Amino acid sequence: MPEATPTCPACQSEYTYELNGLQVCSMCAHEWSPSASDAADSADAPVIRDAAGEPLADGDTVTVIKDLKVKGATGPIKRGTKVRNIRLVDGVGDHDIDCKVDGFGPMQLKSSVVKKA
Repeated sequence: MPEATPTCPACQSEYTYELNGLQVCSMCAHEWSPSASDAADSADAPVIRDAAGEPLADGDTVTVIKDLKVKGATGPIKRGTKVRNIRLVDGVGDHDIDCKVDGFGPMQLKSSVVKKA
């Protein structure tokens, strides 16, 4: 009987597989080590909060709370712009959200300039 694979800690998908000693989620591409000590470390990870103090999670929809200048763009991202399906990242300077903004494309945002919608 085949061994059961663990569910993804990021999106709770059951479609995971092992690759080079890591578990990989086929739905969200999250990689993690299957050892118990790494599971405890991920639980101790800091919670990323928006400007209002609400905790954010992968897949959330957020609203930009102030105009943001974008280098190389013709205009700013306007206050009130909704950004759907965000992805939280860790250790990329002070920008902790990966997303795609309509009309601007993929970019990174600071959690301090967004509010959970």
